[in-house]
Amino acid sequence: MKRRSPVFLARRSYRLRRIRDAARLLPVAGGFLFLLPVLWAPAASESRDTAPDGIYLFGVWLLLIGAAALLSRPLVKDSEDAPASAEERG
Repeated sequence: MKRRSPVFLARRSYRLRRIRDAARLLPVAGGFLFLLPVLWAPAASESRDTAPDGIYLFGVWLLLIGAAALLSRPLVKDSEDAPASAEERG
């Protein structure tokens, strides 16, 4: 009987692929979070208060920066560990 290769990927490459997927979805999640204040119901007054919306957007912006920084760390380490391709070597 022929021995087959394992069905599952190595744990490290699987995690790196999921991190790349999360990094690709980060702009989509950010766009949704930026547009979310449009759906909020106005306050009791007719004029809309912009201060809470501005604080929310600034908070989301900082959250996205932090998430991108956290997601990029394992990917940078992986690219440093990978051998250089033939084009990069010259």
